[in-house]
Amino acid sequence: MSTAGSPRHLIVMGVSGSGKSTVAAGLQQRLGWPFAEGDDFHPPANVAKMSAGTPLRDEDRWPWLRALAGWIAEHDARGESTVMTCSALRRVYRDVLRRGSPGVYFVHLVGEQALLQERMGGREGHYMPLTLLQSQLGTLEPLAPDEAGLVCDVSRAPEEITAEVLAHLDLPARA
Repeated sequence: MSTAGSPRHLIVMGVSGSGKSTVAAGLQQRLGWPFAEGDDFHPPANVAKMSAGTPLRDEDRWPWLRALAGWIAEHDARGESTVMTCSALRRVYRDVLRRGSPGVYFVHLVGEQALLQERMGGREGHYMPLTLLQSQLGTLEPLAPDEAGLVCDVSRAPEEITAEVLAHLDLPARA
């Protein structure tokens, strides 16, 4: 991870339904750092594929991941820490994101498949269909021991997860 005083970039990762957006919003609110919803960086063709229930292929993901790394790099160059959501399912995807800054740190949200399905089934207005959850779970590569990150169980309240991340990283929440 980054050295003391240099920007930190928290990427809240996990499969669909894990609560990435909720936890990231809690972190952003508590820290006051710039926030990016990774899904907003997908080109229309990717959104159309996922909406139709077609899993993305790596060639679909590379430009998207490079755009996210670029956003991180822009903020890092300004000395700004950030919070971002991104599924970041495979290590090679996380490697691309780490190119944005040495201060990238992953918050991996994990949960039982039944809970994830329940959450996805209750969502409105999201393009990711429940049918793609199994594909994401099959693609998911958990954080390796040499990757800067924290694994958090999503069966707990988002506020508890946010507090755990802040405490683990010794990050002061703004008043």
